[in-house]
Amino acid sequence: MATTKTPSNSYKLLTSTMWLWLILLAVAVYGFLISKTTKEMPKTWFEWKTEFRYQYLGIVGLWHDGHYAARDRVALYSQPDRVAVITGGNRGIGLRIVEKLLACDMTVIMGVRDPVTAEKAVGNIVDLSQTKGKLICEKLDVGDLKSVRAFAQRLKEKHSKIDILLNNAGIMFAPFKLSSDGFESHFAINFLGHFLLTHLLLPQLRAAGREGRNARIVNVSSCVNLIGRINYKDINGVKNYYPGTAYSQSKLAQILFTRHLQAMLDAEKAHVQANVVHPGIVDTDLFEHSATTSAPFLKKIFFKTPERGSRTVVFAAIDPSIEGEGGTYLSNCGKGPMHGDAKKPEKCEKLFQFASELLKIKQYGTGV
Repeated sequence: MATTKTPSNSYKLLTSTMWLWLILLAVAVYGFLISKTTKEMPKTWFEWKTEFRYQYLGIVGLWHDGHYAARDRVALYSQPDRVAVITGGNRGIGLRIVEKLLACDMTVIMGVRDPVTAEKAVGNIVDLSQTKGKLICEKLDVGDLKSVRAFAQRLKEKHSKIDILLNNAGIMFAPFKLSSDGFESHFAINFLGHFLLTHLLLPQLRAAGREGRNARIVNVSSCVNLIGRINYKDINGVKNYYPGTAYSQSKLAQILFTRHLQAMLDAEKAHVQANVVHPGIVDTDLFEHSATTSAPFLKKIFFKTPERGSRTVVFAAIDPSIEGEGGTYLSNCGKGPMHGDAKKPEKCEKLFQFASELLKIKQYGTGV
């Protein structure tokens, strides 16, 4: 008579452990596939390495957003005498930033590609007939240097002072494209256009600042600055373009720029401070080029809402607790970790001078 052997406890344990690891592996692979910076699979080791670094920073970023949720707050208060300029602002985080600034009774000038559409977007969430704040929409394509100059000129003709400049407009993980001026689109839109705009409006910012109440410049960056590298030999990334690399380079450039700009402002004792902000990992249209579009429900569960993403940006723009603390990198309304190069003045100055030469700016901050 045949007998059936009963599996030993150790065999059962081994089988259970193997299934657990297989499930965890499947979850990890699925997580990777739906959170890549592009919809296509990486093709080279360089691209794979970039993606793994993004996954790591994404996990750390989500943990940071959750861990510091309690401090992620900004108090709004009436400031009817202040003028704020924001690039973008017709969608996502920017739209919620505008909402908060209008709630502070400010004059808010939006630099956008389509002023009519932008005003309608704001009107959908703010009763513009009742708010004490004033909304002005001006045409601006921050990726076009000619448009940046025209926008700045219009502002200078109408406003002798500007209290707050929020360099918010941006793109993420976009396919390779050169701007009309010949610069890679991430570098042009996220950094170079804002570098020029700040230069042109700095005289108005200096005019607004005073003792105890600095004018403020806020550059919206990202936690992926930590894996950024400035490729001075091929700034457009023509030889080895990858969207994630282009994006992290532009976000690191924003931080290096902010740090050197603050050192410059401190040296001249100007009542202007510049801060750089990571708004968090936020569920916005910026992810349109990434694989996360295949699982929008996960973004709804784990990512910040645009309203929450706007808080640290507005905190950097108005909160009295950071008065005089320019040059800091803020995340969840507190200080966050910066790239090692941002702590080296010579690295910051190198990027600053490089950008000035690209734009043929002889003396930064003169407004011409």
